[in-house]
Amino acid sequence: MSRKGQSITLSISERDKAELENLALEFGMMWGDRPNISKLIEAIARHQLTIGKNYDWKESRIRALDRAMRVLADIGQNEQAQIIAQMLLERSELPILLRTEIESFIGNLPPQWRLEIDRYILRQQPFQLSYQDARHHVWNFTVRYAQVTPHEKRQYLDCWCEETEGNLDVEELHHNWSLRLDRIHDAAVLPVTGEWRLGLSEIDVEMYLFTGLAFAYQPKPEDKINEWLPDTQKIRRVVRRVFSTFWFIREVMQYAPDCVIVAPENVRSLIQQKLLTLCQLYDLEIKQ
Repeated sequence: MSRKGQSITLSISERDKAELENLALEFGMMWGDRPNISKLIEAIARHQLTIGKNYDWKESRIRALDRAMRVLADIGQNEQAQIIAQMLLERSELPILLRTEIESFIGNLPPQWRLEIDRYILRQQPFQLSYQDARHHVWNFTVRYAQVTPHEKRQYLDCWCEETEGNLDVEELHHNWSLRLDRIHDAAVLPVTGEWRLGLSEIDVEMYLFTGLAFAYQPKPEDKINEWLPDTQKIRRVVRRVFSTFWFIREVMQYAPDCVIVAPENVRSLIQQKLLTLCQLYDLEIKQ
């Protein structure tokens, strides 16, 4: 670039020229309806525009933002995740492989109905969810509390709904549903009137932990009581708030026989029945 009197002569490649024209267009430096590079450079020279460094972010910052973006996406905060993704793509120091991954992330944004659900949850707005599952059964739910939760590496909509028909959980938890989001290919989401609940229905489940599990057990946020039984150093008593016996049983069954459910009776009976069915299947296998 050289100066001759008051004019500015640019000696740049076509690619650089296109980039400068995009900048001029972005900042409104126009000559009629065309972007004007000279106006852009003059504005920079007069400090009317400040050009900051776009290559000074450390790798640790980029990786932290990338992880934050993915965590936000996992918990359903898609709009916030997209903002971080766009910010990262604006950085010139972004590694090519990571840039490709983020571009793929943006190219696979959740469907509109999922974004609507996220917004209703954020605003604590009750909504109606209607969708057809893979068996062509139509489900209609009036949702008064919901949260997107990862269960076993998949995302579910854990929600409290007015409808209870078809719910196989214990009576106290009949209003709670766990809907696997990747099985909903299309849905209608509409706002409804009424109050937003403070959370899902929950019950207290008491269990005893034995032998090595009693010593290795790591307390969970849902645990209300975590103590050693009096007069013994071998049995740990845990009382936990549970919103779904399905997920609870899947967890504790892997610890059998070192974990025994004590109360309530309906949850204890559920697990007893599963164990009896399992024993019957083993007997059938042996007889064959």
